[in-house]
Amino acid sequence: MVRVPLTEAERERGERLGAVLREARGSRSMGEVAAEAGISVETLRKIETGRIPTPAFFTVVAVADAVGLPLESLRAAVPVSATLR
Repeated sequence: MVRVPLTEAERERGERLGAVLREARGSRSMGEVAAEAGISVETLRKIETGRIPTPAFFTVVAVADAVGLPLESLRAAVPVSATLR
């Protein structure tokens, strides 16, 4: 299966998602948040830096829960543009 390359808008949205989650993490360590979310520190690092611009939904939910960020707030901070629909 060939994966279709991401658009610039999709990459930017992934970077925004990472920035919002990183900001919500605050002073907590990556290790602490990753452990609470049930993911590896490397996966969290890649999400926060935008290197995984389209993480799995349940991974995003787990990280958002771990940092106390309601999904509605996350959705408002990282809107889906009309070009991505």
